[in-house]
Amino acid sequence: MLRAPIVLLAAAAMAAGQPAHAADGVKIGEPSVMRNLVPAGALEKQATQQYDELKRLAASKQALAPDDHPQVKRLRAIAARMIPFAGRFNPRASHWQWEVNLIGSKQINAFCMPGGKIVFYTGILDTLKLTDDEAAMVMGHEIAHALREHARERLAKSQMTQLGASLLGELVGGGRYTGAFQMGGNLLSLKFSRDDESEADVAGLDLAARAGFDPRAGVTLWQKMTAANSRAPLEFLSTHPAGNNRIKEIESHLPEVMPLYQKARQARLEK
Repeated sequence: MLRAPIVLLAAAAMAAGQPAHAADGVKIGEPSVMRNLVPAGALEKQATQQYDELKRLAASKQALAPDDHPQVKRLRAIAARMIPFAGRFNPRASHWQWEVNLIGSKQINAFCMPGGKIVFYTGILDTLKLTDDEAAMVMGHEIAHALREHARERLAKSQMTQLGASLLGELVGGGRYTGAFQMGGNLLSLKFSRDDESEADVAGLDLAARAGFDPRAGVTLWQKMTAANSRAPLEFLSTHPAGNNRIKEIESHLPEVMPLYQKARQARLEK
């Protein structure tokens, strides 16, 4: 019988995080005002419900890895190092009930839902033979989507289109029509924009570097992704388009994050 997942409570450790406008690390602008049209608490509640249903389904198929699975321990250890820095990009993260789970599937995929609900599929670990640093790049990217509330923004923009542009001023100005936004549908099926993907790459590099993971693994990760996709289309790339410039963009941010990595690595060596 599979045991219940370990919940990572990081509120106390969140004090180590820094505000997004801190002088060091990457520079990212303010999140889209559109996200405010969808209540964060309600969206996180829905995400938890869908996450719990996914776990129940996986458990019924004996695909939910137990707490003592080596890869589960590995992923949770990676997350435990990164979560204390999440507050740099979203103060709400200090209240999230973080979870990390592993599902047995050939899918090359991973995600972090609103509220800090993380899942990796065994396919992405096994097929790509991810190192700890590369797994941290994937996790950092997915956590960044949640921290920057890209799902909330996507839902708002989608329903704004349905409601009509004539409401835009009232919605953004006073939020009087917030109740018109319904959060139906599967959050896992959302596709983020190219800007969202780029932002998640950059913020993810920062998080991973602060946790002592080598950000240069972002380059090797996407090299592996590209090579694997040339053999057979990857599920991950259906929602995370690679693009010819992705590796170059990651490389362009290495000067910002390598000092963070070196500082964190030195601190770990001195412990």
